[in-house]
Amino acid sequence: MNFALWTPLAVPAVLAALSLTGGARPLGRLGPIASSTAVLLSGLLLVGAVLDGQVPSLGGGLLRADALSAYMLTVVGAVGLVSTWGGLGHTEKAPGRFAGSYDALISVFLAAMSLAVLADNIGLMWAAVEATTITTAFLVGHHRTRSSLEAAWKYVILGSVGVAIALLGIVLIYAASRGTGEPTLSWLVLSRTDLPLDPALIRAGGALAVLGFATKAGLAPMHSWLPDAHSQAPAPVSGLMSGVLLAVALYAILRIQTITDAVIGPDFLRVMLSVGGLLSLFVAAALLIRQRDFKRMLAYSSIEHMGMMAVGAAIGPAALPAVLLYVLGHGLTKATLFVLSGRILEVEGTPRIDDVRALLVRRPGLAVPWLIAMAALVGFPPFSIFFSEVGIIVAGFGTGMGVVVGIALVLLLVIFAALTRLTVAMTIGAPAAAPGTDPAGPALPGTDPAGTVPAGTIAVRAAPDRSAHGPRLPLILALATTAVVAFIAEPVGTLLARAAAVLGGAQ
Repeated sequence: MNFALWTPLAVPAVLAALSLTGGARPLGRLGPIASSTAVLLSGLLLVGAVLDGQVPSLGGGLLRADALSAYMLTVVGAVGLVSTWGGLGHTEKAPGRFAGSYDALISVFLAAMSLAVLADNIGLMWAAVEATTITTAFLVGHHRTRSSLEAAWKYVILGSVGVAIALLGIVLIYAASRGTGEPTLSWLVLSRTDLPLDPALIRAGGALAVLGFATKAGLAPMHSWLPDAHSQAPAPVSGLMSGVLLAVALYAILRIQTITDAVIGPDFLRVMLSVGGLLSLFVAAALLIRQRDFKRMLAYSSIEHMGMMAVGAAIGPAALPAVLLYVLGHGLTKATLFVLSGRILEVEGTPRIDDVRALLVRRPGLAVPWLIAMAALVGFPPFSIFFSEVGIIVAGFGTGMGVVVGIALVLLLVIFAALTRLTVAMTIGAPAAAPGTDPAGPALPGTDPAGTVPAGTIAVRAAPDRSAHGPRLPLILALATTAVVAFIAEPVGTLLARAAAVLGGAQ
């Protein structure tokens, strides 16, 4: 089973190299999908292994798959497959000479994220997360417009500052381990409760590492790169960043939290994560109320959900299964929505909500999945985000953090109202009539430049556009998964419990 540890690293690397060769263009188009499939299958194989009591390792333990790593690798593969398969063909309008590099960078991104979740070394995990800064910077600026390049530079600057802070924290954690006689960066060793680590260094290192990774996770106040990057990147890239990059950054935070909790207790990072989580919810609520761009709307929603996950991490072991379920539900839902947003942008020609109206009447092939995915995003049952948020809130009240989850609940209601209003504005209602058109149809043949209809011309209502403008199956599978996964006790419930136990210090 050890081969499943190197497969998600080697296969995307090979496919990235093939994507860069001019003669392999047809294969390059499918390279990101094949990379995502390899990561997903490897994750499922490792999940089966850990449920069977195995802990696969490779390279002297440098790569290791416990329940948490296997679960996160599966999330990376699943979200990657929805984004790449659902976004197939989206990049056709991009500059042709950059198409091969686009496919290669997607595969490299997936390999780096796989390495981050499989590494039993927080230094190697940091290096993998830093590698994604390089790849996603080029992906954000892929369209080579002024706005996309500005967003890419902002992401590079703020992301680099974040990972630099995280590196300083990891150096301090390593320094704390020198007092044990065997310096190490293995999180498995560092999370042992009997290890005599220096509490002062662990406190400083843990705070800096969490702050740095929180920048990559899009938590306020280090979130300012996220709306620009998500709105300017190609839609599949936005889905990967929201569903994978942010989730892996949260995974890094959870690993660091395990180390600090074992040495100085949970109270220190609990306060830090609670403040960051509530501030993220407040920022998202304030900016969603008057949002005018539907891709930026989804970006601010990512800040909201990462804030809620941070609150769950602050609560501790009682909320961790819900947080991990949240990671999967949010990733699949947001990947679906970003893919759909790309399709809407292509057919409507604008990201402005005011200019996209009555989609349910004019383009039901896009409006119906958009409405279903938005229902999942705002937390309607039976979708898993509903059960995740309820689980976090119940755990918060049960562990004495009622004030924190109470504030979070109020902010969630504001966000729910804002997202509902914006979604209704885009989808519900009758289309506006234009000169020389029927209220539900395009411009009529024979219309003169003044927009009048010649006598004798009969207005004909245009048929609704029922095309999905891309593959339907990945979106259907993603939404179906989020609708049923919370009801599957075996093996999903067992896997979540074991993954949460790993974060609680279980080996």
